[in-house]
Amino acid sequence: VQLQASGGGSVQPGGTLRLSCTASGFSLGDYAVAWFRQTPGKEREFVAAVRSSGVITLYSDSVKGRFTISRDNAKNTVSLEMNSLKAEDTAVYYCAAGGSVILSETRTVRNYDYWGQGTQVTVSS
Repeated sequence: VQLQASGGGSVQPGGTLRLSCTASGFSLGDYAVAWFRQTPGKEREFVAAVRSSGVITLYSDSVKGRFTISRDNAKNTVSLEMNSLKAEDTAVYYCAAGGSVILSETRTVRNYDYWGQGTQVTVSS
């Protein structure tokens, strides 16, 4: 059972990156999937999530309108399209999958069962 996060890199402010989270060993379609991010010395912060249905998505206020989360269950993948990137978006981004995450607890780190290894996103001019 494994989650693999990819797509990070360095980009200038205003640029775009697309992160992917691919599962192996289990069906990601049965899980709520979220992206969190973390910077040195700070707690892991919720970014976005998509429920197993794919219909309900949630975003933090800091990324709403700029980031879009989507899932492709046929490819066992969840993507995070990040547009209009800002310096404050710089962080290590982690994807996570949870099988029993109630809607009101979607933003909570401890509710997720599986985690990817993290991918670095750097926004700098």
